[in-house]
Amino acid sequence: MAIFKGAGVAIVTPMKDNYEVNYEKLDEILEEQIAGKTDCIVICGTTGESATLSEEEHMEAIRFTIDRVNHRIPVIAGTGSNCTATAIQMSKEADEAGADGILLVTPYYNKGTQNGLIAHFTSIAQEVKIPAVLYNVPSRTGCNLQPKTVAHLVKNVENIVGIKEASGDIGHVAQLMNLCDGKIDLYSGNDDQVVPILSLGGLGVISVLSNVAPEYVHNMVYKFFEGDVAGSCKMQLDAIPVINALFSEVNPIPVKAAMNLQGKEVGPLRLPLTEMEPQNKEVLKKAMEDLGIL
Repeated sequence: MAIFKGAGVAIVTPMKDNYEVNYEKLDEILEEQIAGKTDCIVICGTTGESATLSEEEHMEAIRFTIDRVNHRIPVIAGTGSNCTATAIQMSKEADEAGADGILLVTPYYNKGTQNGLIAHFTSIAQEVKIPAVLYNVPSRTGCNLQPKTVAHLVKNVENIVGIKEASGDIGHVAQLMNLCDGKIDLYSGNDDQVVPILSLGGLGVISVLSNVAPEYVHNMVYKFFEGDVAGSCKMQLDAIPVINALFSEVNPIPVKAAMNLQGKEVGPLRLPLTEMEPQNKEVLKKAMEDLGIL
């Protein structure tokens, strides 16, 4: 059974003005997401600024989220690393804390061959009991997880069950689904490709847009599942200006700006990320107004 079906949010990590994690605000936005029909919380992914969280902060944010969500919807913990031993340790801690699954990004910088990726992901998955979702985002990591590699992993490692696909290459995704023979849960990692990926057998999206429009993204996915493909497609296309604005600068710069525009007060970003350029923020603001989310 899939960890979730629908719209999962790649949730931001709110910060105080002194750049400490703001757990009071995190509690608020978790409640807002659940009230907004989000189907899953994905904590400490790229959008959560995981690269600049210490390991202690990373695990505390995961434990806090699991505790606050309290089984109302699934929680997937981002525990990937370019160091296999670090990923194993964080994954084990997330498992012990009660996460419903883990999200494992491909190793960045040192990367690894396809055989190295098989060894990396197998080593992590074998150390935990909960399901693992792979995360392919070559634009971030410089490492592309090939369809044959994914097929090998899902057919040979029992608890590797899914993939967040953010390669942007629909042909790549189609090849992956062909080779996996229905043995994988596919999630879009790109908000501008939700409906195309659903059409290839996807179960939903792990979404940045859901931070500012959780019910909109949930409804877009479920319209597709309920047979209203035209309605789902219209929602996808109507959201493109906002999605483009949310990725006009490095994620999560724009989405934090968008949430602050909505009055959510999620705070600043940790360096090397900086505040959104004023001209880009104006484009974002107008797109949000046009979609009715501001």
